[in-house]
Amino acid sequence: METILIIIGAILIITGFVGAFLPVIPDTPLSYIGLILLQLTNPAPFSWTFMIVWAVVVIALMIIEHVIPVWGTKKFGGTPWGVWGSIIGLVLGLFFFPPFGIIVGPLAGAFVGELVGGKDSDQAFKAAWGSFLGFLLGTLLNVIATGMMGYYFFTSI
Repeated sequence: METILIIIGAILIITGFVGAFLPVIPDTPLSYIGLILLQLTNPAPFSWTFMIVWAVVVIALMIIEHVIPVWGTKKFGGTPWGVWGSIIGLVLGLFFFPPFGIIVGPLAGAFVGELVGGKDSDQAFKAAWGSFLGFLLGTLLNVIATGMMGYYFFTSI
């Protein structure tokens, strides 16, 4: 039974890491479930404090992942038009141009949203750039977190 838990956990860790690059796949939650499965083996490799800290990190990253692009858009002079454009661009890019639409969609959506909202092209591009940088920062944080969970998983087997 433990072998099955380890194999499924390893698959979840790897899938979570891939999900850090492809937003259609949940990243940190899958990696955390992989840690939980390893925790169910005997002896449990992690302390409860370790598991609780990682649960908090995963929840925080799930929130931050959605807040950072909005913050980036606003920080670079974006308006609600750009924020909504970024969200719509992400969804459209995700469905119509995967996997590159995930990156280009929010950038293009924020740009178009700002243009529709009355900004000139320079201001619209600056806000779109902020959205893109926010997306990259969120992705980087998820890659680091899933990579660390993978490291703890595979060194604890």
